[in-house]
Amino acid sequence: MTIHGDHPFMDAESERKPVRRFRGRLPSPVGLWTSSYGGTRAGLTVSSMLVADGDPGIVVGLIDPDSDLWETLRSAKTAVVSLLGGPHQQLADAFGYVAPAPGGPFRMIDWTDTDWGPAPVGVTTWAGCRLVSDAPPEVGWSLQVHLEIAHVELLPDDQPALIHRRGRYIAL
Repeated sequence: MTIHGDHPFMDAESERKPVRRFRGRLPSPVGLWTSSYGGTRAGLTVSSMLVADGDPGIVVGLIDPDSDLWETLRSAKTAVVSLLGGPHQQLADAFGYVAPAPGGPFRMIDWTDTDWGPAPVGVTTWAGCRLVSDAPPEVGWSLQVHLEIAHVELLPDDQPALIHRRGRYIAL
């Protein structure tokens, strides 16, 4: 058995598209978007996202149109957007579907049911959001989903932020 320093599911850098490589050099926050509808929970790790201040504030994220999250979010019209910290790398991998999660990623930690969907216990920063449009524009391979921020939870935060850069997580 050999242990490699590279990600086992990632194409070699020279084989990736130049735009993907360009985007990969931008440090991105690691968010976990979760939603629930009719007893079904869905979630997805999202690093292609930004938050725009305003009245109301907006979260914009690029979401896979074939993901379970999009199907559930489109029905529920609400979501929780959590900002993950250094201790949550395994959770990010599980919801990004690049690491095993026996029984599913929702079994990895405890959750609090909110008016917007499930919020992970132990995450210090999250927002409860409402879907702006269930027909968002396509951008590249994804949908440009806009969520209106209805509630923000900011607990004391002494853990390093988790960011994504060049296919790797870095705790700042």
